[in-house]
Amino acid sequence: MEERLSDDQLILYGRSFTSRLLLGTARYASPAVLSDAVRAAAPALLTLSLRRQVSGSSHSGQSFWDLVRETGRTILPNTAGCCTASEAVNTACMARDLFQTDLIKLEVIGDEANLQPDPFGLVEAATDLIRRGFQVLPYCTEDWVLCRRLMDAGCEVLMPWAAPIGTGQGPRNPRGLRELRERAPQVRLIVDAGIGLPSHACQVMEWGFDGVLINTAVSCALDPVQMAAAFANGVRAGRTAFRAGPMIPRDAAVPSTPEIGRPFASASLQLPMDHGADASSLH
Repeated sequence: MEERLSDDQLILYGRSFTSRLLLGTARYASPAVLSDAVRAAAPALLTLSLRRQVSGSSHSGQSFWDLVRETGRTILPNTAGCCTASEAVNTACMARDLFQTDLIKLEVIGDEANLQPDPFGLVEAATDLIRRGFQVLPYCTEDWVLCRRLMDAGCEVLMPWAAPIGTGQGPRNPRGLRELRERAPQVRLIVDAGIGLPSHACQVMEWGFDGVLINTAVSCALDPVQMAAAFANGVRAGRTAFRAGPMIPRDAAVPSTPEIGRPFASASLQLPMDHGADASSLH
């Protein structure tokens, strides 16, 4: 078991990562705090917005890019702020030229009030970008029909929200998220948006999700560096618990020691597990 857990890696479009935490780079108090938070989290990827973070002066944009590059982490540009498919595609193409990567976190916002994705624009943009050779990670909801359309378009990774961006509410539709995980066992699912606490991250990882993307919960914490480390620990704990195979909850009490003088349960008394080695190997 120990060897199996230590060999566990996140695979995204053929790329292997030892961490299952993704970290955003916005809203930090200073470049130094961002740099320290990245070191504490040791994330698989760093996300950044071409439109929002590199749209100032050429000097400030270059300075920010130099800081991110010095972390040594894989860069995941995103299309934050885009409200149409064509706008998102154009932004993704500029990001590929600037950052020299085919990876793109695709965002097409349909509602400015809660920053909910536009399902129609999202599928249109994903289809176009995949045709252009991009490796698309779309920010979406847990809606099964939308997720299926994105998979049909060629997306190997989906990034469903837990709650609206920046709210920190945690999973608002646990049943919907868990059903999505069950219905799409072969697709990498990374929970993006709405996570506020390490316990939220741990919970979705216990459900079998492949990773978690965090930004506001770290950058807006009183101590972003300590919070980054806490999220890294929470993600690891949740993943380990999922792969270990949690016991099935029971309606009635069961004695920890079945018989006096026999501390180890017989095979007939051991509790069944609904996943473990077989389920964890799926993703």
